[in-house]
Amino acid sequence: MNNIVKNGEWIEVGKVDDIPQLGSRVVKRAEGDIAVFRNSDNEVFALLNRCPHKGGPLSEGIVYGKTVTCPMHNWCIELHNGEAVAPDEGCAPTYPVKIEGDKVFISMQPDGGCDK
Repeated sequence: MNNIVKNGEWIEVGKVDDIPQLGSRVVKRAEGDIAVFRNSDNEVFALLNRCPHKGGPLSEGIVYGKTVTCPMHNWCIELHNGEAVAPDEGCAPTYPVKIEGDKVFISMQPDGGCDK
């Protein structure tokens, strides 16, 4: 993604078009990388770039609908809440996203509900 620009608690990570449809971009950080996804409906989501199963890089997975499939063991993770799709169990922390014009902002504080 483009250079990170701080704006209060939100971090500008680039433009919507910088994220390929049905793909992702990675925001690198010491605490763990964040994968920023865009689905076919141009919705943007952000998850910790680590599958809850074996730590696979979710950013390298296949996006369809509102899920991403981990490239390591095919676990499906819901983009909106980070939950593994049944019968699998686990959670990848999600990060709030907002769009202003064509710019994408994410919060560096994960949403509640997933401490894994």
